[in-house]
Amino acid sequence: MEKFKEKEPVKKKLGLFDGIMLVMGSMIGSGIFIVSADIMRNLGSGYWLIVVWLITGVMTVAAAISYGELSSMFPKAGGQYTYLKEIFGKMMGFLYGWGLFTVIQTGTIAAVAVAFGKFTAYLIPALNDAAPIFQSGGYKITWIQIMAIGVILLLTYINTKGVESGKLLQNVFTGSKIIALIGLIILGFLLVKGSFWTENMSFGWSAFNNLKTDLSGNLTKSGWESISGMTIMGGIAAAMVGSVFSSVAWENVTFISGEIENPKKNVVRSMVLGTSAVMILYLLVNFIYLNTLGRDSIAFAPNDRVAVVASEQIFGNGIGTIVMAILVMVSTFGCVNGLVMAGARVFQTMATDGMFFKAALQNNKNGVPEKSLWMQGIWASVLCLSGQYGNLLDMISFVIVLFYMITVFGVIYLRLKKPSLERPYKTWLYPITPVIYLLIGAAFCILLLMYKQQYTWPGLIIVLIGVPVYFFINREKA
Repeated sequence: MEKFKEKEPVKKKLGLFDGIMLVMGSMIGSGIFIVSADIMRNLGSGYWLIVVWLITGVMTVAAAISYGELSSMFPKAGGQYTYLKEIFGKMMGFLYGWGLFTVIQTGTIAAVAVAFGKFTAYLIPALNDAAPIFQSGGYKITWIQIMAIGVILLLTYINTKGVESGKLLQNVFTGSKIIALIGLIILGFLLVKGSFWTENMSFGWSAFNNLKTDLSGNLTKSGWESISGMTIMGGIAAAMVGSVFSSVAWENVTFISGEIENPKKNVVRSMVLGTSAVMILYLLVNFIYLNTLGRDSIAFAPNDRVAVVASEQIFGNGIGTIVMAILVMVSTFGCVNGLVMAGARVFQTMATDGMFFKAALQNNKNGVPEKSLWMQGIWASVLCLSGQYGNLLDMISFVIVLFYMITVFGVIYLRLKKPSLERPYKTWLYPITPVIYLLIGAAFCILLLMYKQQYTWPGLIIVLIGVPVYFFINREKA
């Protein structure tokens, strides 16, 4: 342990541009290319599709602005784990770290890796058509899930070999994602022959859903049913599960703040500029979906691959669609790589505080926490087998927003309890910005608990299991 603590100081190798690229690269994985299908199934209207993405955008940027104050006050590695530990004590920091390991980071890795498998299956139809390896009722293990596990283990192995080329690779991956989105946006306006925009917007503020499934859990496309009142609120919360998942992981830049030049300023700039740029891109991409595809085509895109179906309308069924599928595969592959790399550093930071397995503390001969990486990779692989893509999204999004809310509340808490602390950056429009996030986040979590209990409670229970684990770990210190 002493040897670890006496390492040479980390060199500041990442500038503002690198920070922005890391934020955008961590956010843009698979969601924007997939989740609009589920949003449309829940609400059935172009207006409501846009509203869901606007609400998510306001939430995300408000959280990033609020986090900026904490990142300027605690400009060291560990990010959100460090903030929660410093504000609310070791137990809250541990519960976040426990949640990060059991559900948040590993679950996101699993979900994005499964999405990589889905887009690979577009290029290799045999993957899609193959019979499940195992099936019992609605539960099944498919070759797509096995491919996702392969990607996770491969990237974990690559990350154990050092991080020398990590910055270059991540920038290449991020560049590919941005090119894919901008290309889709521009060409979706220029090349599409017949616009569905008027049709999709003709429903106005009326909302519908089309969610019935058969005994195997497959959608039956049984027809659109009009919904109103609290059912719309439940539909919005259910729809936001996907959009929220597509908009998380921007805080990963705080995990490596120790390597960023002038972290007191550049971390918050990276978060605010990066999240704003991504949410604008996401909104524009959804405009393209509404322009190129009808309601049913969005809602029932094969395996939810809305981007691929939109590409078919824009480019035809030839090379353009294949290029889009490859770019999305690059996007998800790069996103998993960034998540694998960043998460392991938090678990190593926790180990220095005696809050994680001691084995996670040590670096290997390549200067990386190999055992921490493998612990993370193996558990993410298990989560790949725990359920289908949507199930993982439901569980992850609820727990992530819960911890975002606690952290954003920490900004208000510190202002009240320790107003004299130095704050190199202060939250813009305080207290309006954090309060906006807390109100939207609370509504999201409450509605999910009401309407999607089967997936919210498992995530919450996993985090609460961390309470006895914390006391067990600290039993000798009592």
